[in-house]
Amino acid sequence: MVAPPPAVRGPRPLNPVDQVATLLLAMGKPAAGRLLKYFEPDELKRITRSAMHLGAVSPNQLDDVVEIFSEEFSNGASLVGTAQEVEKLLTGLLPADQIADILAEVRGNAARSVWERMGTVSESVLASYLVKEHPQTAALILSRVKPATAAKVMGHLPGPLRNTVMRRMLSFKPIIDEILQSVEKTLHEDFMINGSRNSGADTHAKMADIINKMDRAQMDDVLSSLAETRPKSVETLKGLLFTFDDIVKLAPRARTTLFDAVPNDRLVLALKGTDAEFRGVILGALSARVRRMVEHELNGGEPAAQKDVLEARRSITDLAMEMAGRGEIEINPGGEDEALIR
Repeated sequence: MVAPPPAVRGPRPLNPVDQVATLLLAMGKPAAGRLLKYFEPDELKRITRSAMHLGAVSPNQLDDVVEIFSEEFSNGASLVGTAQEVEKLLTGLLPADQIADILAEVRGNAARSVWERMGTVSESVLASYLVKEHPQTAALILSRVKPATAAKVMGHLPGPLRNTVMRRMLSFKPIIDEILQSVEKTLHEDFMINGSRNSGADTHAKMADIINKMDRAQMDDVLSSLAETRPKSVETLKGLLFTFDDIVKLAPRARTTLFDAVPNDRLVLALKGTDAEFRGVILGALSARVRRMVEHELNGGEPAAQKDVLEARRSITDLAMEMAGRGEIEINPGGEDEALIR
């Protein structure tokens, strides 16, 4: 009986370390030498051990390895750095427990970086971003950023939403890690990478700043026109707007703080043409001496050009927004008065 021929064994499969070793050997000493200096000592040991036991590599295997690397970088292909990609890169080069330690540390640093960098985002931009999110998501985000940042952002939120967010923040239970990581990933993508949603939020903030500088008739006309085609955008814009007329909605202490920083002549100019009720609220925020001076100027002063009056009003609303941004006053469009005790 004739014995069967021995089975033909195909080339052994190459693991990731083998592939690196194969490519480096094929590149030759000059080119490979320029790359080897970037490897850590432990990685070099693994690559060296693999190269020593590599044995024969068939031309087809070499072509496959080259093809794998060339496909990754041909045609200007972009790279997307993620934890999963890093883990795949390190698998086979480092022990599994060491990879886990590295990724845990990196993920922790990345998370801290997201919340720290959120503090550099404009309060109005972050507010317009949160207006479009679920209140629970907004509450989670504001509970993680620095208190000073959260306070400034709260000042830009519509009153009802701000109150809802505050209630949700008070009733928080421990957050599941997966949920927190999902939020961190979304914020990283929106604000740190592509900026797409950040750009949209920034657009609303810029538009609100423009509309704030219009007179009331122009503002109403613009908002009415936008409401026909972009009702959701108008809702967002209204939450960001603050006009001279809204000053009466400030808490009494906030009005007093604001007008302490406004020159008397500018206030007189801004109050020209206002009705008695509005004027009375503003005058009530002034000290007795300043109030007498302003009333005297309003009653006996010369008429002013509309352009100058509007400019004075804009400068006061701009000042109010700046003071709110610094946390000196709270802009409260919801009209919730603050009780004062004397």
